[in-house]
Amino acid sequence: MAGQSEHIFKAYSEELQALDGLIARMGGMAEAQLAAAVKALATGDSELAQQTIRGDERLDELEQEVDEAVVRILALRQPMASDLRSVIAALRISADLERIGDYAKNIAKRSLPLWQTRQIETFNALPRMTRLVQAGIKQVLDAYLKRDAAAAVDVWERDQEVDEMYTGLFRATLTYMMEDPRNITSATHLLFIARNIERIGDHATNIAEVVHFMVTGERLEGARPKSDAANYAVVTPDDVEGSRGDEQE
Repeated sequence: MAGQSEHIFKAYSEELQALDGLIARMGGMAEAQLAAAVKALATGDSELAQQTIRGDERLDELEQEVDEAVVRILALRQPMASDLRSVIAALRISADLERIGDYAKNIAKRSLPLWQTRQIETFNALPRMTRLVQAGIKQVLDAYLKRDAAAAVDVWERDQEVDEMYTGLFRATLTYMMEDPRNITSATHLLFIARNIERIGDHATNIAEVVHFMVTGERLEGARPKSDAANYAVVTPDDVEGSRGDEQE
C-alpha cells in the first residue's frame, strides 16, 4: 500500500512539474515572439515579420495544452492549498502569455506598413520601453518558476515606468502629427505599436500578481501602480476589429 501511495505521489509531482514546463515553454516562446516582432520593426525585415505572425499559432496550441493539463489535474488529483494555487496560476498565466503573443503578432503586422511610410523621429523612443517590458517578462517568468514573490512584486511596481514612457511617446508623436500631416499615417502605426508594447507590460504585471498570490496566498495590497494618462490612445474601427480577430484565433 505504501508503494502505491509513493507511486501516486510521484506521478502527481511529475504532473505539476510538467505543468511548470509548459508555462516555461510558453513564456520562452512569448519572449521570442516579442523579440522577433521588435527586430522586424527595427530592421524592416518583412520575412521575419511574417514568421512572427505565423508563430502565434504555436502559442495558442500550448495554451490549449495547459488548459487540458489543468483540467486533468483538477479532476484526478483534487489539489489543495498551495498546489491548487499553482494549478490555477498556470491556467491564468497561460492566458496572459497567449495575449502577449497576440500583441507581438500585432506589432509584426504593423511593422510592414510602417516601413512603407515616411519614418519619424519618435520611432527611436521605442527601444528603451521595449527593453523594460522584455526584462519584466523574463523576470516574472523566473519568479514563477522559482516561486519568488519578491521578484514578482518588483515587476508589479515597475509597470508605472512603462506607462510613463508610453505617455511621453504618445504626446511626442501627436506633436509630429500636428506639425506635419504627412506624418499621420506612420505616426498612427507607431502609436498602435507602442500601445501594444504597453499592453504587454500590463500582462506581465498581471502575471506578477498571480505569482504573488500563488506563493503567499495573499493578494497584493493597494492599487496597481499605473499612469492614468497611458489609458488614452487613438483607436480606429479597423483596429477594434483586428483585436477581436486575434482573440478569436
